[in-house]
Amino acid sequence: MRIVIAGGHGKIALRLARLLAARGDRPVALIRNPDHTQDVVDAGAEPVVIDLEQASVTELTEKIMGADAVVFAAGAGPGSGTARKSTVDHKAASLTANAAALAGVRRLVQISAINVDQPVPEGTDEVWAAYVAAKKAADDDLKEHDLDLDWTILRPGRLTDEAGTGQVDLGEAVERHDVTRDDVAAVIVALLDEPGTAKRVLNLVNGRTPVLEAVRTVAG
Repeated sequence: MRIVIAGGHGKIALRLARLLAARGDRPVALIRNPDHTQDVVDAGAEPVVIDLEQASVTELTEKIMGADAVVFAAGAGPGSGTARKSTVDHKAASLTANAAALAGVRRLVQISAINVDQPVPEGTDEVWAAYVAAKKAADDDLKEHDLDLDWTILRPGRLTDEAGTGQVDLGEAVERHDVTRDDVAAVIVALLDEPGTAKRVLNLVNGRTPVLEAVRTVAG
């Protein structure tokens, strides 16, 4: 499969590209900074330079054409202010979904964050509050807009860089906990293979169930 990864230089995205390339898929990494080209090539992905904060839906659609699936893994990242939470975590996600629909690519996995539907506590850092609001808005756009997509929203818990365990808890009512980026990437691969997870919003943390079993269980 040809899998387009928006935010292709991110920590989850690079792990995902390696997994996809290792099994013979063709990952395509959408990157903003040309200096990141070699990193994504080393991960087994084809680099495509495009700025999701500046691109039109037509420009992005052209990059997605011919794909079998799209994964939205972009994020403004640590150190960014409140404005970029809106332009990347929300608006770039919605742009990607619209471009996928225009390109005729039905399968979309959007990486969100656990508990974004819950109000943030009083006194929460304004940048974190903006991040949660942006992720929620992106998820709401995907759920509410009548796009011809088989989408899955994946909401990981607190991300860590520890080695993957291959064991997760995945579902709509999973409580907040840690999850490794390795395991997030592995779950995304499994979701791409499982059409029964379409139109689902799934929380993900490390747990006791092997990845493939967890995905097949939620697919019913």
